[in-house]
Amino acid sequence: MKFLKLCGLLLVLAPVTACGYLFGDNGAFRDSAGDYREAREMPLMSLPEGTASDELVDIYPIPEIDSEPQFGDASKVPRPAPLVSASADQLVRIQKLGDDTWALVAIAPGQLWPQLRSFLSAANIDVARMDARAGIIESTYIVLEDDPRPTRFRFRVERGVQRGNSELHVLQMFQTSDGDAWPAQSDDISLESELLRGVAQFVANSADTAPVSMMAEQSISAGGKVSLGDDDKGAFILLELPFDRAWASIARSLDLSGFDITDRNRSEGRYYLRYVGDEDEDGSGWFAWLGDDDEHPADGVPLIVDVETQAPERMIIRMSYEEGGGSLSREQIEALLVLIKGNIN
Repeated sequence: MKFLKLCGLLLVLAPVTACGYLFGDNGAFRDSAGDYREAREMPLMSLPEGTASDELVDIYPIPEIDSEPQFGDASKVPRPAPLVSASADQLVRIQKLGDDTWALVAIAPGQLWPQLRSFLSAANIDVARMDARAGIIESTYIVLEDDPRPTRFRFRVERGVQRGNSELHVLQMFQTSDGDAWPAQSDDISLESELLRGVAQFVANSADTAPVSMMAEQSISAGGKVSLGDDDKGAFILLELPFDRAWASIARSLDLSGFDITDRNRSEGRYYLRYVGDEDEDGSGWFAWLGDDDEHPADGVPLIVDVETQAPERMIIRMSYEEGGGSLSREQIEALLVLIKGNIN
């Protein structure tokens, strides 16, 4: 009798035990969606001496944390950045500064790279050299319909000023007897411009179906060239551009950000300005928390923006106010710098 009772108990427990084995915390069919939280970074694979390891890269690299510094009172909850972007209005825009022309594309380099390759294939332009790590594609010499001289092109993809944006540069040269060294500028600016616009239009038309190049994504940073910093002098914008381009980019950003430039001194890298805002802006806008709800805190305050050269392609942008014309708090200046940063390209 005891034996029958024991058998009955085992029969009752068997399904429970089986369910625990199959679907429990350690079961074969458990929910493993959170396993990645327990994953640990493994050391790089060790290869025999003399073995090339150039192509040995992480397929899923751990991205760096891109966070802006916490300004002002650390005890206060930080305000979210304003939803502004200099390239949010269109996917592709042609930029020009002096003799330099490039396409600003509102996608990451890893997404622009395969689109560029697709364009070359569709245009029947053969590739002579391709370097995804450097973001460079060079074509073979081709003969165009309206010009019998053999010509070739070099395409360069690099990160844009804003995070997640890209820049596309094109260089053109005719075949010469002096060798194949690329010139500093295109031999024919009109050919360069024509091809750049052709690629830009192709990218704009095919952006929705564009794949992503893992190699280009890992090699060409999508982190942008503009960021915020803070030191003993206060908050500043760090801009990784040469002075000429930084100077022009700041002027455009100030206009887009609602500032009126009253004077400028390029030799000193200084803009004099006032904040005029948007005609449609009211007290419920993003800056309402900076001061009186009925009046913008920067109204009527004469401001100064300095572009300081820290290195050939590294500029520091600071804001201050003229003495005697009003004042702004450190927090208010920081907020204005955040607005300017979002419109730099």
